Amino acid sequence: NHSNWVTATSAMISLGVLMGTGQTLQAERIQLPKEHAFRVNVAYQSNGSQRLHYLITPERRALLNTIRYAEGTWKEGKDLGYRTMFGGGVFEDLSQHPNRVVVKFYSSAAAGAYQFIPSTWMAVAKELNLPNFQPQHQDQAALHLVSKRGALKEIDSHGLTHSAMARLAPEWASFPNWAGNSSYGQPVKSHAELAKFYSANLRQLQQQALAS
Repeated sequence: NHSNWVTATSAMISLGVLMGTGQTLQAERIQLPKEHAFRVNVAYQSNGSQRLHYLITPERRALLNTIRYAEGTWKEGKDLGYRTMFGGGVFEDLSQHPNRVVVKFYSSAAAGAYQFIPSTWMAVAKELNLPNFQPQHQDQAALHLVSKRGALKEIDSHGLTHSAMARLAPEWASFPNWAGNSSYGQPVKSHAELAKFYSANLRQLQQQALAS
């Protein structure tokens, strides 16, 4: 019954008017139950030139936070994770991907909250026209990768299921495939651990939204 649903795009525009931004957003259109529409995150509306490709709902924010948790860049939710390189080092310049190879147990130039390797970042940044490596652009790039893996709609509707994790395993080595293993033979989080983190984080985000 679509009478009980609204598009997240229209919800965002309405919130923008209420907040006095007066801007029209260029964004994807997803459907949310009416009772959830007010929970769409509007953090990216402060910059009038920002064009959203993916809306940030609490469910999607919880997913992004779970990826950070799995990749070791959660850092208690601090923005420091967006400046973290493979191996735990920190870089300062967010104008671009740092593209530095770090040798630990493995060699990698992965960087940022979602540990993008340079080639992946360059491809996604080109597809989404992302101008720099700022946190909001890293978020958009991560959601784009989730979408390309065919997991975004499933997570929007059903949360972080085993099936969704398996779809994301080829993208993030820390995510388990159906068998519970890393697709790349690297350390991996279990289905249960990631599902627990996702659920707890989502509840916290929903409570914060209700209180605001």
